[in-house]
Amino acid sequence: MPAQGLSLYRCSNTSPNFKFTTLIDVKCTVQTHTAEFANIAQRGKRLEYFTIGWNSLEGLGALAAGIIAGSISLVGFGVDSFIEVTSAAALLWRLSVIADEESREQNERLTLKIVGMCFLALSVYVASISISNLLQRHAAGHSIAGIVVACAALVAMPLLSRAKKQIGERLGSAAMVADARQADFCTYLSAILLVGLVLNATVGWWWADPIAALVMTPIIAKEGIDAWQGKACCETKCNKPI
Repeated sequence: MPAQGLSLYRCSNTSPNFKFTTLIDVKCTVQTHTAEFANIAQRGKRLEYFTIGWNSLEGLGALAAGIIAGSISLVGFGVDSFIEVTSAAALLWRLSVIADEESREQNERLTLKIVGMCFLALSVYVASISISNLLQRHAAGHSIAGIVVACAALVAMPLLSRAKKQIGERLGSAAMVADARQADFCTYLSAILLVGLVLNATVGWWWADPIAALVMTPIIAKEGIDAWQGKACCETKCNKPI
């Protein structure tokens, strides 16, 4: 008997004299899939709880450092961290509402639109403040704390993204894959932010901070548009829930 058949057999009845029927096999397969889905969904929830905790601390640190130094790139990075908190909260709700297929699709679309609107709003904010700072020749102060925050994000975000993509693909959740891409996007922002902060601190290029923020803007906007349009998931991997 193959391993899968043995698993189905044990799920239904442990008696060696028990005779399989198609109905029992189907019932046990459904039970196995349901249990596996719930287990993966629980792992996804733990990742989102971690995301909320990490990004709350990261956002507070970046905002505080940005306000003190007058750095728009740090402030934008901090706001982005809180957008990721909003996205993670939406994903927790989505993972908690495991209903019929039609309801799941509606929840996916709603969650993606929430994520998209947040990113588009952030892109407008960062672009407008950056342009204003360039026109007024506003020089941000040096921020060692901001550099530390950017370095920490560069380490943590790629690991978090990979874990979320694995869970999202197994759940067939476009919203969770979009959330994972936000972690990728946060990695890019961290690198851009770090370059701007280091240039400002070491060679005194006052324009490095608003330019770094402007470089972030199209990346932010693209992620927002993709999420709004539901383009966060590759069709070959994510359209078939477990």
